[in-house]
Amino acid sequence: MIKKKALVTGITGQDGSYLVELLLSKNYEVVGLKRRTSTNTECRIDHIDSSDFHIEEYEISDSGSVYSVVEKHKPDEVYNLAAQSHVQTSFDQPDYTFQVNTIGVVNFLEAIRRFSPQTKFYQASTSEMFGKNVDTPVNFGVTTDETDHESYQDENTAFEPQSPYAAAKLASHHLVRMYRDGYKVFGCCGILFNHESERRGENFVTRKITKWLARYSTWLSKHHVLIEGSGLVSDNDDIWVASDQELRFPKLRLGNIDAYRDWGHAKDYVNAMWLMLQQEMPDDYVVATGETYSVRDFLQIAFEHIGVEDYESFIAIDPKFYRPAEVEYLRGIPAKAEQALGWSREIGFKDLVHQMLESDIANEKKEEAKEVWVAT
Repeated sequence: MIKKKALVTGITGQDGSYLVELLLSKNYEVVGLKRRTSTNTECRIDHIDSSDFHIEEYEISDSGSVYSVVEKHKPDEVYNLAAQSHVQTSFDQPDYTFQVNTIGVVNFLEAIRRFSPQTKFYQASTSEMFGKNVDTPVNFGVTTDETDHESYQDENTAFEPQSPYAAAKLASHHLVRMYRDGYKVFGCCGILFNHESERRGENFVTRKITKWLARYSTWLSKHHVLIEGSGLVSDNDDIWVASDQELRFPKLRLGNIDAYRDWGHAKDYVNAMWLMLQQEMPDDYVVATGETYSVRDFLQIAFEHIGVEDYESFIAIDPKFYRPAEVEYLRGIPAKAEQALGWSREIGFKDLVHQMLESDIANEKKEEAKEVWVAT
């Protein structure tokens, strides 16, 4: 049996690592593409040991580099997950964001058109493209209040990007459609809503929360402090825990915790990516859970998991984490993906939070054990 070959960009990221695992389980040969760096960025894929998995260096914003790799491999499928993916960073580095998130996509589309027209192309679009725009079902008689949980976004919702990141992604989204219509490139866009996991980058709010909680719970254990009855006293900057001596642990500093997001697990979402490229005709799909939760909800579930009922004493709101233009509410309706692709998510929101937190707690304990071993 001839193996399919897939190129995957963003191979060292959260989605890339899960997608490689999925493709290998389906008997693909996978070429992971990564930028050259002076430090090791392969921690998420170090565990993958397969003769069908190879890593090559390239530069997505360099057309010659992209053309060469596509012409060399003529892959059956390309999954473009490479991006400058942090919204706040896009305000600080808009030019770089467009170079990677838009010019990089043009490079791949042109490479496929010129050198490998049979290749199917997946582009990672984003729910951030919707910005502040929502649709409201008429039969519910609801308003456009952004905290109204009947409001939603789907494939027919108008785009209204609120960041350079979203604008760059939207340009790429339209480019895929144009190459699909004009050049018959088999191009699909997955409009993915927020998807997290134990492999999420630590600068994203969900992982920032679970990482802080893991460090805090480990710190409590190290100092033999019980969460209940420990006499918590807080000031504007720090949490103080009274025990045999005064101990100090910094608060968790966050920005807008009243933003609502539709959160799923990345492992479920990469399956949707693969399903899109197995269809007879290319199309674009919203991938989401159909549910929305605030950052406050995430905090509540995470803190309760370590036995803390009131999280507010442990956090500090820091204006520096607010964006110049905020997206307050996202809730995707994945009906099209469920019906046309047969896709469904398996991991619910509460389980997602618990899995992320338990993973970070386990990692903290491992690091603690290493420190003890070195010290002795």
